[in-house]
Amino acid sequence: MGVPEDLTVFESVTVSAIKDFIAMPAPKILVIPGSLRTGSHNTRLAALAVKELALADAEVTRISLEDYPLPLFDPDLAASSGPPQPAVRLKKMLMAHRGVFITSPEYSASVTPLLKNAIDWVSRVREGAEPTYAAFKGRVFALGSATASSSGGVRSMMALRQILELGCGALVIPEQVSVPRAEQAFDDNDNLKDEAVAAALRAAARRLVELAGMMG
Repeated sequence: MGVPEDLTVFESVTVSAIKDFIAMPAPKILVIPGSLRTGSHNTRLAALAVKELALADAEVTRISLEDYPLPLFDPDLAASSGPPQPAVRLKKMLMAHRGVFITSPEYSASVTPLLKNAIDWVSRVREGAEPTYAAFKGRVFALGSATASSSGGVRSMMALRQILELGCGALVIPEQVSVPRAEQAFDDNDNLKDEAVAAALRAAARRLVELAGMMG
């Protein structure tokens, strides 16, 4: 007895769909440390995030904001001569990725001036008929913070979440990484000593990769 033609076609389509799913490209994730300080704990945390994201099958790029030097945000300067070229380059870097992992210290219960200034400038970059905040929409963000205090940068991440979600219209996952007492948090190999914190980093990385993969 032969196999019905419609069943053969169904099986062919199913196998094809599975092959397409398996061959889906790895989501591109950008990692940005919000600090330039020598020996920064958040740069160390960003390096660990890169490892976890790679283990979660993402294509990962880590940048330094040192390579995107920007003047203090000035609306008059933006209106008269447009955003500076480093802001344009940073915006294009964000647009080339579907997920972004930001690690930031806590300054005065908020984000670093370096990071806030970069966000302000990038938010002003528009090309053609792009909507406002184009670099932040259509991608997903994850947050982490390492601080010397026992709070682990929770207030910094609250402020950054507000800036990204309410100010820029970004999607920020609820999973986040808080590293308290950062000067004692890393071992000699720069791994996190506390397994609960390490598990939080893994969970955030996997969730970011999962959602970034769903972004068209």
